[in-house]
Amino acid sequence: MLGVGLAWPILPQLVKQLSGESVSDSALTYGLLLAGFAAVQFLVSPFVGMLSDRFGRRPVLLFSLAGLSIDYVALALAPSLTWLVVTRLIAGALSATISTANAYIADITPKGERAAAFGLLGAAFGVGFTFGPLIGGVLGGVDLQYPFWLAAALAFTSLVFGYFVLPESLPQDKRTAIDMRKANPFSALLYIRRYSSLGVLLLALFMTGIAQQGLQGIWVLWTEAQFSWGVAEAGYSLAWVGICMAFVQGYLVRIVVPKFGERRVLFGGYIISTIAFILLPFLSAGWMVYPGIFFHIIGWGCAGPVLTSLMSQNVPETEQGLLQGTTTSVNTIAMIIGPILATGIFARSVGENAVFALPGAFYFFGAGLFIITLIAEAGSLLKHRNT
Repeated sequence: MLGVGLAWPILPQLVKQLSGESVSDSALTYGLLLAGFAAVQFLVSPFVGMLSDRFGRRPVLLFSLAGLSIDYVALALAPSLTWLVVTRLIAGALSATISTANAYIADITPKGERAAAFGLLGAAFGVGFTFGPLIGGVLGGVDLQYPFWLAAALAFTSLVFGYFVLPESLPQDKRTAIDMRKANPFSALLYIRRYSSLGVLLLALFMTGIAQQGLQGIWVLWTEAQFSWGVAEAGYSLAWVGICMAFVQGYLVRIVVPKFGERRVLFGGYIISTIAFILLPFLSAGWMVYPGIFFHIIGWGCAGPVLTSLMSQNVPETEQGLLQGTTTSVNTIAMIIGPILATGIFARSVGENAVFALPGAFYFFGAGLFIITLIAEAGSLLKHRNT
């Protein structure tokens, strides 16, 4: 995640430099590049998950790290926009092994402790999200290629560590053959849904994912319209997001889940985030954003690992890779849909031709998605208790 974060602030500038386009045209190209990255992840994630179910988690993770090491070097040397696009699409496929990391966690962690373990993984993501863009921005200010060289070094270091230290987590007797009928994300979704309660959990992942990805997609635009923030102020707030995620998922989840139970934490987390989404449009001063972020991350950050844990408990150990690959695909769809919806609503809520003059209008839509999720979860829980 640190490697991903390093590239974040400098990719738009690199696109502009290599394409020679205007700011507006290069922004469109950059948007298509992000969509392509997400689309590749969506398509290959279930297949990568099945590979880890067949051959084990370790070889898939090591292959990914080796590929990313080479890919980041290719990015650093990119002489043209076409080269950049190809390397980013390859990176999208190799980054699909996030699902394999989740499957590894499920392999080595008892069911009752998985929420805390997934929380630690989320905390690692939060730390990478905090420091990656900051370091990438500094290095990119010197030379746009420098962040990619550092990312390549980090990936290679992880590869060496993984080769010599990381043990295999999936025993031979729990491995399954590859079934190409489940290799595409649509077939995988239909196959996975046969497990009890998993359909509602996947719906929760999808709906709340759209809300969260939409929030992230318009964050810089909204803070500029609401508080007249520049890129620097928005960057500081994003770093605060990473700090909050590291605290909540690395520490708080391990406290609240044993005390209140997974279902209560899931419901409570979604309720907190619903309230946060409703309040965001009414913030009148920039400093209010920071406690607002922390309040939302308490809800979202606690609910996320619990949701992943509950889904992993609904699927046998032989199909954890397929499950995690499928959830990665669901997340990726949300990554595509959320920003499109959010920017569309934002465009109609600002400017002279605004349908309604409220820059944070999307957050009400996001709150509605959380409410629908809560209703669906409550209905599923009542049905489960009655049966």
